[in-house]
Amino acid sequence: MARAPGWRGRKPPVLKKFGQHFLSDNKILSAIVDALAPTASDTVVEVGPGRGSLTDILAERSGKVIAVEIDRALAGLLRDKYRDRSNVEIVEGDFLETDVRSLVGGDYLLIGNVPYYITTPIVFKALETPMPRRSVFLVQREVADRMSAKAGDEEYGALTVNIAVVAKVEQVMTVPASAFRPPPKVESAVVRITPLERPLVPPEYLDSFRTFVQAAFGQRRKQIQRVLRSVRAISIDQAVAILEQTGIEPTARPEVVSPGEFATLFRLLRETPT
Repeated sequence: MARAPGWRGRKPPVLKKFGQHFLSDNKILSAIVDALAPTASDTVVEVGPGRGSLTDILAERSGKVIAVEIDRALAGLLRDKYRDRSNVEIVEGDFLETDVRSLVGGDYLLIGNVPYYITTPIVFKALETPMPRRSVFLVQREVADRMSAKAGDEEYGALTVNIAVVAKVEQVMTVPASAFRPPPKVESAVVRITPLERPLVPPEYLDSFRTFVQAAFGQRRKQIQRVLRSVRAISIDQAVAILEQTGIEPTARPEVVSPGEFATLFRLLRETPT
């Protein structure tokens, strides 16, 4: 069994390039696992286990834990730490490049203290089909606010819409910077993501839908009528007709258009000849 070279009895250094901030408050750690609610029949994939603080609790409450760690020294430390735990598997690698389905072979839950600088890519990977049955992430508070915002909120944007058409987002709790070592410069929050039984956008169209939404919010100060004509080569009359079908005022801005309305606009645009 591979050991963590040179780190026996010591902790590997914090690597800024991986955005590492380690959470050690047991009460908060337990609350995060509570939000995931794993059982003895569940397989849990953990993103970035770090030194294993969450992994310790997950190993007690889950049937199997597959922890994906990009830091080689930490991966070695974890393999050593859990060498006698048959229900814990340590995978050294980048979660974004990991074929999770090949690891779990079926239904699973997903959890992680997500590095702030790659939060959005990790969340979008978690939204790929087939999605985990439930995901819980510890993220920057600002990102959590964007993920769970409502149309018209200051934080509402492309990230909100792209998640809302396939999943429900709940903010479970906030976590102060003082709970981490080293402490980040911002507050954090725990979010829970649960797939919708009936996604508003079919899986095969999600990539093009995301492109559409990004383009719309790239012009968030423009009227939605002009946005539609900009992202798709259609006439004024066609744009107005589409908006009439959705009940959206032509003068509305993207920031007040709901996720469901965006999904309908996208579908109608696909069906409109140019």
